[in-house]
Amino acid sequence: MERFEELLEINRCAVERFVRFRIGSKVDADDVLQDVYIAAYRNFHGLKNEDCFKSWIISIARNKCNDYYRKKALLMEIPLEEISERELSYSRHGISEISVVKDTLVSLRDRDKQILYLYFWKELPQAEIAKCLNVPLGTVKSRLHTAKQNFKNKYPYFKDMPKGENKMNRMPEFIPEYKIEKTDRAPFSVKWEELMGWFLVPKLGEKLTWGMYDIPSRKCSRVFDMKVTGKAKVHGIEGVELTAKEASYSDKNDVIDRTFVAQLTDTHCRYLATLRNDGDVRNYITFLDGEEFIPNWGFGENNCGNETNLSPKGDISREDSIVTSANKDFLLDIVGRYELTINGKIYDTVCVMDIETYDCGVVSEQFLDKNGKTILWRRFNRNDWAINRYKKKWSELLPDNERLTVNGKTFVHWYDCITEYVL
Repeated sequence: MERFEELLEINRCAVERFVRFRIGSKVDADDVLQDVYIAAYRNFHGLKNEDCFKSWIISIARNKCNDYYRKKALLMEIPLEEISERELSYSRHGISEISVVKDTLVSLRDRDKQILYLYFWKELPQAEIAKCLNVPLGTVKSRLHTAKQNFKNKYPYFKDMPKGENKMNRMPEFIPEYKIEKTDRAPFSVKWEELMGWFLVPKLGEKLTWGMYDIPSRKCSRVFDMKVTGKAKVHGIEGVELTAKEASYSDKNDVIDRTFVAQLTDTHCRYLATLRNDGDVRNYITFLDGEEFIPNWGFGENNCGNETNLSPKGDISREDSIVTSANKDFLLDIVGRYELTINGKIYDTVCVMDIETYDCGVVSEQFLDKNGKTILWRRFNRNDWAINRYKKKWSELLPDNERLTVNGKTFVHWYDCITEYVL
């Protein structure tokens, strides 16, 4: 298949980066890559749209990596050095799958490690765990609860919020009803200086509160208080440091503190570093740290960042719920002009779409007004996104939610974000 070989050659580097980032052993990674290429070759005839080749083969690679860890795992062993560490966490555009938990697991006692391993990595039901350990089901439930609590207590991102700092009620409990209507007017160009996915402009003196809302319940799940705290420099590049206090809307003690460094220029906005607390050590992961940083926080060639001067480029086209795109690595484009009514106000906006640039399987819609401010941000998951964790396709999990067809694939609306700007 000459065409398969041509497409594979174009995307080979991306596939290899994906696999080698997830599997530490070079020998094992080579074996997995071989399995990926064989599976892709055998199933290439079923790929209806060659423009989707990259996301298609990456999904094969993801499944092969998961198969590798399933085969590697032994029932009563805890091979922490080989665990894939897939954990839902936040990237520049919300929830993604990254490595965050190994050090915390190492610090736990063996009994806690064992129960967490069987439940989360082996994905065994509690009844099955009870059979494996030859203990009553009630004992499994008790041990699992204790292990989860011990993990939370040691996990560096969980913080207690000091009294008087609970500002979550600044966002409404439910997202206001909204209506999106496409207009016949030509899209306008816009100066967009916000950080992708976090909505704050990285300039001294800036601060912002925003909320994340589950769909279809429309209920607020998380609130983020953000502010720029001062100037910062990373590897000689000047930027600003900003903090984000993320809190559960319903549990004031469920708080995560985050710190970033970002840079805004006349043409681009980009992340330079993110802080990861490793126990008592403040460990900054920067744009020079390659696969540890770029897949979740980078954007553009050599992490140049997203363009701040947005105009329609024609890379993405949209007709109602049907979206098609060019075959490019960084797909961010204005797809139309919309009248968005929310909270009793009408906004003239353009819709900016991002297609799988930071997480294979995720598409976003961002509605910006002429001031370059986000009025509404919406996330859509590819139907099989994180299926190993959620066990069902998103069309089954959220059967009544809106859907998009992007390059022939089904994407399902998951959650929305709004900022205090629209309140």
